[in-house]
Amino acid sequence: MSILITRPAPAGEELVNRLTAAGKTAFSAPLISIHPGADLPLLSHKLQRLTAGDFVFLLSKNAVHYACEQLGQDSLSWSDRLSYYGIGKSTSQFFHQKTGKNILWPEQGETSEDLLQLPSLQQVENKKVLLLRGNGGREVIASTLRARGAEVDYCECYARRAVKYHSAEFSHYWQRCGIKTLVVTSGEMLRLLYNLVIEGDSAEGNANDSSNSKAWLLNCRLIVVSERLASIARTLGWQVIKVAKSADNDALMQALE
Repeated sequence: MSILITRPAPAGEELVNRLTAAGKTAFSAPLISIHPGADLPLLSHKLQRLTAGDFVFLLSKNAVHYACEQLGQDSLSWSDRLSYYGIGKSTSQFFHQKTGKNILWPEQGETSEDLLQLPSLQQVENKKVLLLRGNGGREVIASTLRARGAEVDYCECYARRAVKYHSAEFSHYWQRCGIKTLVVTSGEMLRLLYNLVIEGDSAEGNANDSSNSKAWLLNCRLIVVSERLASIARTLGWQVIKVAKSADNDALMQALE
């Protein structure tokens, strides 16, 4: 049974290497690439606008990586006067390792909704909040904290760009490789994969190819990282779905055992 890992480098390549070392057949086909974000030059100024007790949210390991790089270039360090929150265990531990700062995250789950349930985020009136994130993405954290009375700002620390593939070639190649399991770690990538295979093949004008590709895609076992993603996958037509305990490679390895 061959496995296709769609998460971007370097995490995608690291997972393939671990699976291969464990005797499994795995391939990497990243659906997005990661680049420095448009707001990085503004990060230091945005952080300096915050006062003691204000909140900084780290919404992915990529945000942590690029933010730390930028502050290093600016010869600045992370303030001890701020409260830091991470979207999940993996991102939060990465931030702590890079900075030595304490950070809070939800013990159960890695979604925005899980994070927003933390007791310390229930009373945020008049707090300033800075969200360090990628381009676009869900607005549930910002909208919820604003509704609770916080002043919310963003800093786009990294940018996700879709990797360009020829749709028919992508589908046919991975079918020939015997891919039976797919690993997808975000809603954006799930929709990119679905559109690449199904809508792309339909555009080629070959009904049989389109039908075969759709059957192959939706009959694959799908590994995702949250119940929210599993729900999206079910609406798209997947039947066999497994939810990993988190989005880090350790949890994905366990899900793929």
